[in-house]
Amino acid sequence: MAKYYPTIGLEIHAELKTQTKMFCSCKNNPDEEKPNVNICPVCMAHPGTLPVANKQAIENVIKVGLAIGGNIADFTEFDRKNYFYPDIPKGYQISQYKYPIVSGGHLADFDVTRVHLEEDTANNKHDRGDFSLVDFNRAGVPLMELVTEPKTFDASDDVAAKSASHFAKELQLILWYLGVSEANMEKGEMRVEANISVSEDKNVLGTKVEIKNLNSFKSVERGIKYELDRMVNLIESGKKDEIVQETRGWDDAKQSTFSQRKKESSHDYRYFPEPDLPKMKLHEAFEIEKMKGELPELPAEKRIRYKNDFGIKDEDIEMYINDPNLGQFFEIVCKNLEFQKEKVKIASNYLLSDLQGLKNKDKFKSNNTYNFSELVNMIFENKISSRVAKDLLVIMVDTGGSPLKIATEKDLLQKNDEGAIKAIVEKIISENPEVVATYKAGKENAIMSLVGKIIKESKGSANPQIVIKLLKELMG
Repeated sequence: MAKYYPTIGLEIHAELKTQTKMFCSCKNNPDEEKPNVNICPVCMAHPGTLPVANKQAIENVIKVGLAIGGNIADFTEFDRKNYFYPDIPKGYQISQYKYPIVSGGHLADFDVTRVHLEEDTANNKHDRGDFSLVDFNRAGVPLMELVTEPKTFDASDDVAAKSASHFAKELQLILWYLGVSEANMEKGEMRVEANISVSEDKNVLGTKVEIKNLNSFKSVERGIKYELDRMVNLIESGKKDEIVQETRGWDDAKQSTFSQRKKESSHDYRYFPEPDLPKMKLHEAFEIEKMKGELPELPAEKRIRYKNDFGIKDEDIEMYINDPNLGQFFEIVCKNLEFQKEKVKIASNYLLSDLQGLKNKDKFKSNNTYNFSELVNMIFENKISSRVAKDLLVIMVDTGGSPLKIATEKDLLQKNDEGAIKAIVEKIISENPEVVATYKAGKENAIMSLVGKIIKESKGSANPQIVIKLLKELMG
C-alpha cells in the first residue's frame, strides 16, 4: 500500500473577554439568554452609524502574540470582508487581511502564520421548522482568529489528528492563563476549523478541504481522522478527482463529515481597507516590552517548574495545568509545607485522588489550604493512618475545622502504645480462628485480613506496623 502524507492547517476563532463589543458600547455577555437585548444601531448596521475600535480587545490579541513568540505589527489596519449572509447585516465583516496584529510564532507542534482581530457574526437559529431566526447578541463581539502554517506529517492519520487536538488544547490554556478569553467550546466561545489534505508525495500538497463545526477536542480529533481516511479511500479506489476544494461540516451524531459548499478564495471576499476606522501604530499606542515583561507564567513554563521543584508525576502536573484554580490551591499548600518534596507528594496524592472525588470540594479548596496542609503534616508524621486521613478529609469538606482537633476529639490519632493495641489484637484473633488456622498452615497473606479487622476495630487509629508485629508474636 502506498504511503500517504497528511497535511493539517488550523484556523481557530476565540471570542475575547471584554466589557463591550468590538466596535460599539453594547455589553459583551456570552451568557445572555434573551435574544436581541445586547444590540444597538452600530452592531445592527443601521445607516449612518460609525464603528469605534475596542482598545482592550486589541491589547488581548497582542498578549496572545507575545505568549506564542509572534511579531507584533507596528502598522495595522482593519479591512472589510465582503459577503452576504443573514448573520452579517452590513453585507461585510470588519476583519483584518494584509496587516494582522500578530505574524509568526509557534505553539505545540505548529508554526503560527498570523493572529488577527475581527467582529463575530450573529447567531442563526435553524431549529424552528421551515424558517430561521437570528440573534444579534453575538454580532460585533471581538473575535480573535489564529491561523497556523500547514504541517505535513510523516506519520499516521492518528498522529496528525492528535497533534491538531493538542494544539487547540494548548491554545485554550494560554487564553485562560492570559485571562483574555473563556474559550468555552460548548458555548461556541472557541471554534476550530481544520484544513486537511493528503498526498502520496511529501513535497506536493493534495487538494485542501476545510472542516467546520468542530466544537470539542474529541470532534477535532475524530473529524480530522475521518476526513483523512475518506481521502485515502477515494485515492485508493481510483476516485481522486472526487476530492475537491470545499467546506465540509462535522456531524457529531453520525461521526462523519458532509459537504457544505465549495471553498472560497480570499479574492472572493473583495477585501479592502475599512474607511471608517483609523490606521493604527501599535508600538506607539501600547508599551509592548512592558506588556511582554508582565505576562503571567504560561503552561509550558509551569510544567518545567512543577517537574523540577515538586518531582510529581507528569499526569498530576497536567491536572494542575488544566485547572488553574486547583493548581493555585496546590501551590499554596506546597508553600505551607515549605516545599518539602516528600510532603508535597503526599499532598498531591490526597488532593487529586481523594479531595477531587468529594462534593463541595471547590468551596473547601477556596479557603482551606491551611487545614489541608495540617492534614498532610499529620500523615507525614504518622499521627494518623491513611484510612483516618481519608475520613478526616470528608469531615473537613462537609463541616470544616482543624484535622488535628477533629482527630483528637474523635480519638482517631494513631496509637503506638503496644499495650492498648494488644487488647484489640487478642480480641480479633479469638474471633477469627479459621483465619488464624489458615495463617498457621503457611498462607502468610491471611494475616492482612486480620490487620484490616483490627484497624477497623480501632477506628483506624492502630499503627499497622505495630499490629502486624503483635499478630506475628501472638500467632507464633
